[in-house]
Amino acid sequence: MSLPVRNRLARWTWGLAYAFLFRPSPIPCHAWRRSILRLFGARVGRGAHPYPCCRIWAPWNLTLGDHSCLGNGAECYSVAPVTLGAHATVSQGSQICTATHDYNDPAFPLVSRPVSIGPRAWVAAEAFIGPGVNVGEGAVVGARAVVVKDVPPRAVVAGNPARIVKWRRYEHQCLDPDSQRREEPAPLS
Repeated sequence: MSLPVRNRLARWTWGLAYAFLFRPSPIPCHAWRRSILRLFGARVGRGAHPYPCCRIWAPWNLTLGDHSCLGNGAECYSVAPVTLGAHATVSQGSQICTATHDYNDPAFPLVSRPVSIGPRAWVAAEAFIGPGVNVGEGAVVGARAVVVKDVPPRAVVAGNPARIVKWRRYEHQCLDPDSQRREEPAPLS
């Protein structure tokens, strides 16, 4: 897979915007960075937190759900689409990689597959998420884990290669706090 000239020009333009507008912005200026990402074709939900030191290869291949977070130092190699669900967090130094090379082909072509991080999932510090991986809703990827296969919902994985070490429990069964029923307090006696 060879990338067309248009893609290279878009990445060059994005590189300038990243260097002069995105990267130097103060940490609390998430709305500013959301606007810049949208200008370059990213689909960004309300309240998303793209931090200034995260690196995004192609913002037009990025979807950040409501209140999701792409932490400082996170690397988003978005040759193919990358999706973070609502309230998902990718912590500092983590890598989301959507492309690799076909090492069986002498031409060594680039091969890409999308990555999805489900709602309320957490990718902890310096973890690696490989091409084609889906991290399920509410799953946790431990620090420095190497994930090359799908992670089921609510699984906690760790290690290299990542393995399920336990299951995440919630006090409330509902993952979406916006859809939780509000109970009326009992009257005082």
